[in-house]
Order: sequence, then structure tokens, then C-alpha cells
Amino acid sequence: MPNNNWTREEHVLAFNLYCKIPFTKINANYAPVKELALLIGRTNGSVAMKLANFARLDPALKARNISGLTQGAKGEEVVWKEFNSDWNKLAWESEKILTRYKGTKIELLNDLDDKEIVIEGLEREAIIKARVNQSFFRKTILAAYNSTCCITGINKPELLIASHIIPWATNKELRVNPTNGLCLNALHDKAFDNGLIAIRPEDYSLVISSELKQKKFFSPTCETNFISYESKQIILPDKFLPSREFLDYHYNKIFKK
Repeated sequence: MPNNNWTREEHVLAFNLYCKIPFTKINANYAPVKELALLIGRTNGSVAMKLANFARLDPALKARNISGLTQGAKGEEVVWKEFNSDWNKLAWESEKILTRYKGTKIELLNDLDDKEIVIEGLEREAIIKARVNQSFFRKTILAAYNSTCCITGINKPELLIASHIIPWATNKELRVNPTNGLCLNALHDKAFDNGLIAIRPEDYSLVISSELKQKKFFSPTCETNFISYESKQIILPDKFLPSREFLDYHYNKIFKK
């Protein structure tokens, strides 16, 4: 009889897909689910079930009384813990595994311009790894927020940024961690990075810096884009709820009260 147990690599690929698609798209008829099923020789239904099994482990879903399947396999728990202990390592590893299964180059898989990276050797690999992980982070954040700015509701992907709560340069261990991310439009991403807006960790409401409220900066545009959203709760993601600890860091270390 064939062995129907999922291998670690299959679990890693399934979690890679779990990160990249919206929770509402987890079903056997969704094209990326069917693509992965074909890639690993599983049925569409079994892949959809595996993704739903990962959903049962997601604290963001539990916090909103949403859950996937109530039971699952040990393999999901192992891979979930592996990713959450080292997102940088596992995101890169999962993309390399996916590259091998698809029989392509990792640069092509992640839409990187190979001609731009002229450096060879270990430095080249480090650059590619950083860009691949940046791409993984963006896809994960946009999927978690359903490609919608969490402040304004803008849902045009070209205008959206996968913004880091604790800055990319401040903590390299958090660069790929989706709980360190927010989906923001370009304007509010810039304001967040510069401490002109923040999100209260206790209730996820928007706070506006006193700088933006100064008379010399006040305008109808400022009122529309910033003041009108003050104290309103952001649109929370379906997956990977932003960490209160990271929001607290931003509020106390970066935000210009």
C-alpha cells in the first residue's frame, strides 16, 4: 500500500501556500491549491484540508473566533513552530523547495531581474535571499489583509506596501515575520515609518502625531487622509495578527507623540 503520510517538504510547501493565499480562498477549487496538489501528487481536497489544519494553529483566527479544522497532524504543528521560530530561514527554505519541485530558478519564481545581480558567490546568494524573503513577506502580508490597506481600505495592490512595524534595519530576525507587518498604502506607510501615525497595541486604533495636528501642517488633505481616521480601529487581518509587543515598540520608540 502507498504511504499517504505527508513528508516534511510537503508540509513546508503547504505552509508556504497557507501564508500566500487569503484564508477565505482555502478550498479545493482555488487555482493555487490545485497547482500545489498537482505538484506534490496529492488530491485538491487533501491539500485544502492540510491548509485548513494549519489555520487551526493561527492565533489571529482564534482571536476572531474563526478556525480551520479542529484536528490535524503532528507535522503541521512541527512546521508551524519551525517557521515561527525562524521566519527568515524557513521562508527561504520553502522557496528553494518550491523552486526544485517546479524545476525553475529561484530568481524566476520570485520575479527577480537576474541581470541586475551581477555579483557572484556568497554575496550574490545573500542578495537573492534577501529579495526572495522580501517578496515572501509582501505576499504573506497582502494575503493576510486581503490586499487591503488596514487604515483606508484601499485595495489596489500597486498602491500597497507590506510595512514593517519594527523597522527592517532595526531587527533582522523580524524581517520576514508576518506579525511584524501591516498592509498600508504608500502614503500611510511613509507616515508610519516616520512616526507620524501609530497603532495603539491595546485596541488596534489609529493615533495621530501632534506634529500632523500643528496649524502650519493642517489642510483639508491632512484632515481627509489622517485626522478623519484617528481613534478608528484598523482593519484586522484574517491571519497573522500584528504583535502587540511590536506595536508597543513602535508606539513608544518611533511614534512622535
